[in-house]
Amino acid sequence: MSPEIQTLFDAALAAQQQAHAPYSQFPVGAALRCERGLVHVGCNIENAAYPSGWCAEPTAISHMIVSGSREVRELLVIGNSDEACSPCGLCRQRLNEFVKDSGIRVHMAHPQRGLLKTVSFAELYPHRFGGEHL
Repeated sequence: MSPEIQTLFDAALAAQQQAHAPYSQFPVGAALRCERGLVHVGCNIENAAYPSGWCAEPTAISHMIVSGSREVRELLVIGNSDEACSPCGLCRQRLNEFVKDSGIRVHMAHPQRGLLKTVSFAELYPHRFGGEHL
């Protein structure tokens, strides 16, 4: 892993360890790099009143927004599944609001196995819907 990806991996892993996932037992961590080069993290936060929980990616986006940034430049998501843990459909739409360059890298990782897959945001979400469609 490059030092830049390792930084995202370490941050997402630390966030994953803080997840509140008592119902699914599936903790997820996310780390994104914004246009200022800062790393923002998030974890999933479940709630007994499904589906009112919160995924890791919008938690990281929220921290980015609070810091004054508005653009996701790179993302790493970490989960314990055998397959690469990809952002869900709703998270892809939420990310789309803050991804200006569809070529940004989205990394999917496992806590012990490391980086499993990297795709562009365009590959992850090929038919984007945004404000320009309204």
